[in-house]
Amino acid sequence: MFNNVYRLVRPRQIVRTTTTIYLENDSRVTVRPLFLSICRADERYYSGSRDAKILAEKLPMSLVHEAMGVVVADPTATFEIGAPVVMIPTHAKEHDDEIGDNYLRNSRFASSSEDGFMREYVQIEPDRLITVPKNLKQEMASFIEVVSVALQAVRRLENTMTSHRQKIGVWGDGNVAYITSVILKEIFPEAQLYVFGKHEEKLGYFSFANVINIEELPANLSIDHAIEAVGGQGSESAINQIIDVISPRGTIVLSGVTEDLVDINTRMVLEKGLTLSGSSRSTRQDFEDAITIISKNEKARLRLELMIQNIKEIHNINDINAIFDEDMNMPWGKSIMKWEI
Repeated sequence: MFNNVYRLVRPRQIVRTTTTIYLENDSRVTVRPLFLSICRADERYYSGSRDAKILAEKLPMSLVHEAMGVVVADPTATFEIGAPVVMIPTHAKEHDDEIGDNYLRNSRFASSSEDGFMREYVQIEPDRLITVPKNLKQEMASFIEVVSVALQAVRRLENTMTSHRQKIGVWGDGNVAYITSVILKEIFPEAQLYVFGKHEEKLGYFSFANVINIEELPANLSIDHAIEAVGGQGSESAINQIIDVISPRGTIVLSGVTEDLVDINTRMVLEKGLTLSGSSRSTRQDFEDAITIISKNEKARLRLELMIQNIKEIHNINDINAIFDEDMNMPWGKSIMKWEI
């Protein structure tokens, strides 16, 4: 049958391409997207803020890697027709339990190295789908991917940190920092959670943590371990501030994405015996664990529901352009597309 795919061909220009998909003799499940969530990576492609060479290599490409939908056909008989599912964007060509699909260099990723989920129908491998629990809002299920990314960062921290874990810090006050903080609160409920940022209006959302303005650090402040979730130009100062205040043998997980090289104080990294650990994307296990944590914990679920700041019904390309423009002007929270195109 025919399938419409909505691809970005150049900054701010999305076109519809009609392709053909076959429901029979295929080992993949066909999913109709229902809700799609926009992230900062989508914005950078849409606005053209990525390097021109990268854009030339990537485009044309369908955007969005955070999405949920319903099963409309499944020749593998893995799912019931009509089942609500979350789609996993990592498309692994092989598996390594020790390294993880998200770090294998030959894995592909929706809306980065292959088409994202802005399609009328998505044909996808059954192991890249997870059923959405009934108590989870479908709008929130659309951005489970970013929750799984936060959980991956927290697990990276957990696997390398010492037993000194009374104070854990998160640098950043945006969406990723907020979600990471929510997850940290659930994984380490006994620890004191500190959030470091510079936007008072954003820090106001972190009511469950101790918030500190990065320009007003208390004297003699010390943190046992930290996650950097700033990214961009601010990542350099954030990383170095963490190095200044973190305790010896502490772990720093770097999860903020930046296009530029950053200078860090390696002398103090050596003197304090610090561990720097990178974290990117997530695995199926992270998705499953994220869904379990959210579905079983009402506080975490309600905190994440606060992030739904903008829902827009999408009927045509003009609607897609409109919500992307709205999202880029929105200081905090998630923009969700109700996919009725």
